Amino acid sequence: MFNSWSSLGHTLLAGSLGYVIIVFLLRISGKRTLSKWNSFDFVVTIAFGSVLASMILSKETSLAQASLGFGILVLYQFLITWLAVRSPMVQTLIKAEPTLLFHKGQFKSSALK
Repeated sequence: MFNSWSSLGHTLLAGSLGYVIIVFLLRISGKRTLSKWNSFDFVVTIAFGSVLASMILSKETSLAQASLGFGILVLYQFLITWLAVRSPMVQTLIKAEPTLLFHKGQFKSSALK
């Protein structure tokens, strides 16, 4: 059913500390880190979950490694956002324009393709 009590303890401790670290980093990084939900934000959010899962489930991934991973993701998110605000070229690369798929009761087949 389970490997050992120490494995369960590791999961409990690593999960709790990882959660606190993510909340702390997201609070200091500002609302932008997870607010816009463009494709870049989505990838960063998925990466947060992946790092957290690795930290919780693998004894080979240390708290320091996971914390550094979270920090790098937040730093890159900040840098890309900073560059996008100042460079139209960077903004074009990371942000997609929304596409209207349904209008006045009709699907836009050209947009769906």
